[in-house]
Amino acid sequence: MTVFPPKKLFDLVDTNQVNPVDCPCGQSRRAFTDDPDRTASLHVVDISTDARTHYHRKLTEIYYILEGHGQMELDGELHEVGPGSAILIKPGCRHRAIGEMRIINVPVPAFDPDDEWFD
Repeated sequence: MTVFPPKKLFDLVDTNQVNPVDCPCGQSRRAFTDDPDRTASLHVVDISTDARTHYHRKLTEIYYILEGHGQMELDGELHEVGPGSAILIKPGCRHRAIGEMRIINVPVPAFDPDDEWFD
């Protein structure tokens, strides 16, 4: 009988040690994107004032505003946001952040760069 080691049921990432990458919103430090189960990922995003409107066909995203104030454009409607604001963005919702903010973004399932669409 072959015995396999138990599957690791956690992962730990210091997002301060993750190199930022360009994204439609500015710069993102992405954690858990390589998890084989693709359950979710977590991004710490520095929003720039030139965020691009985009949408996802499969991903649901949760934005949580940590710092700064601005607006979220959600399907063409503007909404004021600031620290403590949380936004649930379902597949197909065209969205962008306007203003300078730092947010946590939780894509479910984990972020897939092939599911980022622009009109």
